[in-house]
Amino acid sequence: MFDLDGTLTVAQHNFDDIRSALGIPPGHLILEYLDSLPARQAAPLRGRLDDIEAALSTAARPAPGARELLTMLRASGARLGILTRNTRDNALAALGAAGLADFFAAEAVLGRGEAAPKPSADGIKQLLAAWNGASDDGLMIGDVHLDLAAGRAAGVLTVHVSAGSHRRWPELTDHHLLSLSQLYDVLQGHNLKAAYARGR
Repeated sequence: MFDLDGTLTVAQHNFDDIRSALGIPPGHLILEYLDSLPARQAAPLRGRLDDIEAALSTAARPAPGARELLTMLRASGARLGILTRNTRDNALAALGAAGLADFFAAEAVLGRGEAAPKPSADGIKQLLAAWNGASDDGLMIGDVHLDLAAGRAAGVLTVHVSAGSHRRWPELTDHHLLSLSQLYDVLQGHNLKAAYARGR
């Protein structure tokens, strides 16, 4: 299971700019802040957020190594899903723009309308249930603490792909790698569970 922006695609979202555009104070998580507002006040801001993210999705580019990694995982029989705090429609548009849509069934792309947003484990649990999988079978791959916290809460292995960032969350991370290309190298020719069981 993958996060999208900053993990499978090159990071585009400048959350400080988005907060500023929506009039949200610095340091607040956007979705949680909107949830704290009266519905009448939050509704137009949610619409504006959708529009901002929709515009960004049309310019999505694949992260280095994304296609190679997904090709290998699909060939190995792994089930592939997306868990994003964006909307499903925007996520599907971003996957299409990045040339990665063919790897993911639409129902395996869970946005904020399909699951409680990360750091909730809800989306991961939904995907595992749909796949008849257990937490021991799962792997959550992301670039920020919200992705890793969701994986930790769901009891799956967590992989932090930092992609140039210096931020680290060791308490939430089973494995830290620098790129999807490095993850490809680690997993190539290995059973997924065997490749990571040693570090759990």
